[in-house]
Amino acid sequence: MSTVTGGEVIVKTLLSAGVNTAFGINGAHVDDIYQAALDHGLRIIDTRHEMNAGHAAEGYARLRNALGVAVLTAGGGFTNGLTSIANAFLDRTPVLYLAGSGPLAMDETNTLQSGIDQVAIATPITKWAHRVTRPELLPRMLARAIRTALAAPRGPVLLDIPWDVLTAHVPEPDWSSQRLSAQHSAAPPDTVERVVDLLSAARRPVLLVGSEIARAGAAGEVCAFAEQAGIPLLADYEGLGAIAGSSVSFGLIQSLFGLEAEAPDVVVMLGLRFGLTTAHGSGALIPTSATVVHIDPDAGQLGNLQPVDLAVAADAGQTVSALRAEWERRGVDGAENLAWFETLRAHRSRRASAVAAQVEEGDRIHPYLAVRTIADSLPEGSVVVADGALTYLWLSEVIGDVSPRAYLCHGYLGSMGVGLGVALGAQAAVPSAPVVLVTGDGAIGYSLGEFDALVRAGLPVVVIVLNNRAWGATLHAQQFMRGEDRIVNNRLENGDYSAAAAALGAEQYAVRQLDEIGPAITNALAGGRPACIEVHVSLDPVPPEERVIMGGSPF
Repeated sequence: MSTVTGGEVIVKTLLSAGVNTAFGINGAHVDDIYQAALDHGLRIIDTRHEMNAGHAAEGYARLRNALGVAVLTAGGGFTNGLTSIANAFLDRTPVLYLAGSGPLAMDETNTLQSGIDQVAIATPITKWAHRVTRPELLPRMLARAIRTALAAPRGPVLLDIPWDVLTAHVPEPDWSSQRLSAQHSAAPPDTVERVVDLLSAARRPVLLVGSEIARAGAAGEVCAFAEQAGIPLLADYEGLGAIAGSSVSFGLIQSLFGLEAEAPDVVVMLGLRFGLTTAHGSGALIPTSATVVHIDPDAGQLGNLQPVDLAVAADAGQTVSALRAEWERRGVDGAENLAWFETLRAHRSRRASAVAAQVEEGDRIHPYLAVRTIADSLPEGSVVVADGALTYLWLSEVIGDVSPRAYLCHGYLGSMGVGLGVALGAQAAVPSAPVVLVTGDGAIGYSLGEFDALVRAGLPVVVIVLNNRAWGATLHAQQFMRGEDRIVNNRLENGDYSAAAAALGAEQYAVRQLDEIGPAITNALAGGRPACIEVHVSLDPVPPEERVIMGGSPF
């Protein structure tokens, strides 16, 4: 009987699950995975920090709507990856974290990179965490981990694999017998009929799209249904790529702010949770007067923070397919509600005008003009990654006007510095797509070493650093809440980030004039190499959403 090592079991299982790339930093405790990957054709991209290996696995998963994989060596490798694990948990991203650990034979011996309970640490921030104690258990535990990560609501899992389990030989499994996919169920037929009843009778309906539509790979279904039914689509950050390019897309949910008397009367939330992106159930975005249908696989999230009229615990992607089929069965006339669509278009135009009206000339480029120019310069189908508080708040004002393949930014964890890792993984997932990271000077400082990883891996990510020489959002908060004389530990006045990127082998562009941004982006993308475009922007302007966060009006 032929045998394989634990490392080979892992690699062959991942290949069977459709994973073609993983991310990590090699170490003795996980080297058997790397050896097997070398033999069997699994690409492992080595980053310069395990945090970014995890974030890269997130970016890969989010672009492919599939499983991401990060390989973490024992001890410090595992603890370095914890920020990514927490990020994936809060954002419901399916990532398998494979953590090496000390040999079982040396338990409690104070040996190297040992002495911590990695499973206990990971358990609160994963869907499932487990230590594999016998090599023959690896095939079954891997299959369970993959199914658990991919089952809705999706999320991260961790397997702790001791060195002697990983290097042991076991009989080669029957690969065809492994079930590596999860089952997803639509809402019951009577519920689907009720939702269609509500939508067909509504005067001002909207469909709000969240991460579980994107994770389910249901972008085409939700756009087809909305266009067929003549219902406007809006999304949170994670769902924006799913509705990009649709004729009925109206961008981000924040566009609904201020509609008041002309607000939606029926709202269907598809895989979207109440919270940060919905004004925490305050009614400012989702009116309390509206009939609200909440469809999400996590029953605990249904009606959380804001009452709903119909709570549906089901897979959002499968349910959209069922809604579309029921709409077609009825032959409902779904012609676009011209008055409602015009109301939304006029409202979005007023918001854009209000933002533009606040722009004033200064010594440095206004950040709104910078992001407006960036958005206008992006090729169709670009993947846009945003990092840094002020950066993503400014970018959110314009990103809905373009059609990004995906819009990825730090989500509910709010962790700065995720962008370079996410962009690296996104580019690995879709090598032919333009991937552009728009980040701040604070956020880029976490991960400058990853320019080296991009160069070595041949991943042509274009990084645009909006340099305002400060931790801008925190500085604004101190100004607002403490006063000008209480600004402390928020200045970043000595960074030359494009030069640092160039020192690590990337292309370098320094921009101080607005009309230089577009050509720099065009040239960087055409160059086909990792590049850093540093844009010197003003610190003083406050983006509309930051005003809201600080308790004020957006304008």
